[in-house]
Amino acid sequence: MDGYQALTALLESAWKELDGCAAGRRDLCLDAIGDVLETGRLTPDDAVRAVERLVTIALSDEGYPVRESALHATCTAATHYELPYGVVEPLAVAADDFEPLLLDYVLGILGATHDLAALPVVERFLLRPHPEVRRVAAEEVKELRRSRQSARANAGGSPDVRRICSA
Repeated sequence: MDGYQALTALLESAWKELDGCAAGRRDLCLDAIGDVLETGRLTPDDAVRAVERLVTIALSDEGYPVRESALHATCTAATHYELPYGVVEPLAVAADDFEPLLLDYVLGILGATHDLAALPVVERFLLRPHPEVRRVAAEEVKELRRSRQSARANAGGSPDVRRICSA
């Protein structure tokens, strides 16, 4: 079994365990999925499929630790793969429903798409009462605007992917 097959087998094993896990262990399964995504060695299609499932879990009614682990894994994926905005758009639609600490992840994920469709969503959070949310929103607005400027200048390089997702 080569390295890629081992990673996909580990990913599949984590998904199976997640499906059969009691609520108290689901966050640990999601952490394992995040570890696989962190390698950056999956195909873009495999990463997108994983993120689609993670987004669904993050939007579920499950407990905070499970939703946080799903968002952390998604954030990790966003630092290692180019995620299309459409894959994470359900997070943008539901952004107002997230607790401030989880919203930090959501804003980081949206900013990491470098897609200007995320800009109006992220800008809404510049006026929120929670100072950390405002700070993260301001960083992501800068990131998205920098992406727009890079695209205009056709600089060829992508901006650094970073902060909240690597925490």
